[in-house]
Amino acid sequence: MSILVVGSVALDSVETPFGKVDEVLGGSGTYFSTSASFFTDVNLVAVVGEDFPQKHIDFLASRQVDLSGLSTAAGKTFRWSGSYGYDLNEANTLDTQLNVFASFCPKLPESYLNAEYVFLANIDPELQLDVLKQVVRPKVVACDTMNFWIDGKRDELIQTLKYVDILLINDGEVRQLADESNMIKAAKIVLAMGPKTLVVKRGEYGATMFTEHGVFSAPAYPLESVYDPTGAGDTFAGGFMGYLASVRDHSDAAMRQAIVFGSVMASFNVEDFSLDRMRSLEFDEVRDRYRKFQLLTTFNGID
Repeated sequence: MSILVVGSVALDSVETPFGKVDEVLGGSGTYFSTSASFFTDVNLVAVVGEDFPQKHIDFLASRQVDLSGLSTAAGKTFRWSGSYGYDLNEANTLDTQLNVFASFCPKLPESYLNAEYVFLANIDPELQLDVLKQVVRPKVVACDTMNFWIDGKRDELIQTLKYVDILLINDGEVRQLADESNMIKAAKIVLAMGPKTLVVKRGEYGATMFTEHGVFSAPAYPLESVYDPTGAGDTFAGGFMGYLASVRDHSDAAMRQAIVFGSVMASFNVEDFSLDRMRSLEFDEVRDRYRKFQLLTTFNGID
């Protein structure tokens, strides 16, 4: 079962305490697609400029990502530049050049219109809603957003959330969206806006899922080497949605497993800059780390 993702494809320049890279492959749509492709087929809708390197297109194609929805516009590709200190949970944005992404207006190829699984990556909520109007009868709609949209287009975002099944955002964004500091109370407020499931991404502290059935929390996988956290949230979302689409199940039990697969994929992604770790990753490694995750979180009950 394929997934439709609408998001950004970018060229990133990143510096961490462990190194620096310039104009490497990035973007929310890219990280999500690469991660999800380990589980199922992916249809990507995005825009790049005339300067976008062919080698990056070749990489996405090698992951069996359908690029019928990837358009090339006159101008330069979206660029983001950022740095991290030793607290890798927080990115310091140094420069953002939207370029062709500023006028991005996603139009779905006809072959994408019947998508059953849809992920709306971090873009303008008005564009997210426009995408949903083009899809015929999606089975599961998930979406991401950020503080910029929560602040600047709150009404439009809340309107979009009425049509969303799963919202994946970080803990600060949950509190901002709900205007509530307590996470439990904030989650209830956000769920009342429309989503049936709220997945809170908490970086090195793992992820927490809120539904009408209760709360599920999973830690992040402990790592000795973390080089670049860029795209970890989108990689998590790709693993999460990729697994759900592969099993065609979005029950509470399936989503708990999807949380762990998302965490596994994110744990691999941060082990190198850009998507370099994902280039050499094999699914056997994914399966093996999932099993280790099970051991990490299993304990006996009280007799």
